[in-house]
Amino acid sequence: MRLSVLDRSRTREGATHADALRDTVEFAKHIEALGYHRFWVSEHHSVPGVAGSAPTVLAAAVAAATTRIRVGTGGVMVPNHRPMIVAEQFGVLESLFPGRIDMGLGRSVGFTDGIRHALGRDKEDAGDFGPQVRELLGFLDGTQRTYPGVHAFPAEGLHVPPFILATGSGADVAAELGLPLVIAAARGEQRMLDAIGRYRENFVPSHWSPYPYVMLSATVAAADTTEKAERLLISEAWSGAYSRTHGVFPPLLPPDEVLALDMTDRERRLFIDGMRDQIRGTGDEAAHQLQDLAERAGADEVLLATSTYDRAALLDSYERLAVSFFNLSATTANATTVSQM
Repeated sequence: MRLSVLDRSRTREGATHADALRDTVEFAKHIEALGYHRFWVSEHHSVPGVAGSAPTVLAAAVAAATTRIRVGTGGVMVPNHRPMIVAEQFGVLESLFPGRIDMGLGRSVGFTDGIRHALGRDKEDAGDFGPQVRELLGFLDGTQRTYPGVHAFPAEGLHVPPFILATGSGADVAAELGLPLVIAAARGEQRMLDAIGRYRENFVPSHWSPYPYVMLSATVAAADTTEKAERLLISEAWSGAYSRTHGVFPPLLPPDEVLALDMTDRERRLFIDGMRDQIRGTGDEAAHQLQDLAERAGADEVLLATSTYDRAALLDSYERLAVSFFNLSATTANATTVSQM
């Protein structure tokens, strides 16, 4: 099973947005050395805690700093852009870094009314996600007929693998268009499994993907003890709780500062919820939990989307998990081979 990484370019207390972007590029180089399959970046606008607002630009910097790992977006929010522009941007990326670019696409629009207005969009634009993706794909494979004589050079004719993020009706769009699906392993596992089941059942083969393909996105922390691994999750859990009570996603705080906060009852409840059900443990413990989850979901690939205040600890976590997960996968594959002999 493939193992990949999504990095959201999280800002940290006392650091700048520029620091976060440079950290993402350096982080990608380390992730490549560890043997991961993909490295994706995200799109957020007017968010103090996230520096990645232009994912195709950041993906270009990551691809230029690496040599083997696939680079992509998790994802470009299609309702924020014209499909032709998205196609052109990925065409440029694929032209510069042939055979290494992925096109992850999402349907979210701006977080607040003010951001949506600044982007020239509103909530209803997310409802056009399916037709927007179809138009985008038409610019890539040369089949779009809405605008006669219009071509998205240099994208036309290039193969840039598209992936659909399963927010809202994303799973249904992925099935209808015959595209790989990216779905988050969040609370309410049965709802996730139902969405995957519906995707597989309704999947229409396409030249983009002849078979259903499920990439499971998960938050996983590994350290030399379970307690230390759990500590890695604290900063992001608090940032999520704060965003739901204040409407702002803040930079990551050190774990000790979070634990010393005088939280309201609602903040504490959301913080505890944010810690719950996340995978944590030693490398071997986390790898076993992750493999069990992936098997229940029938996932073809896992996309790790963990954020921590301590970047060195995050890299150590990914290193421990890679070693344990790849060893576990090899052991499982060998056992399967023996059983079939």
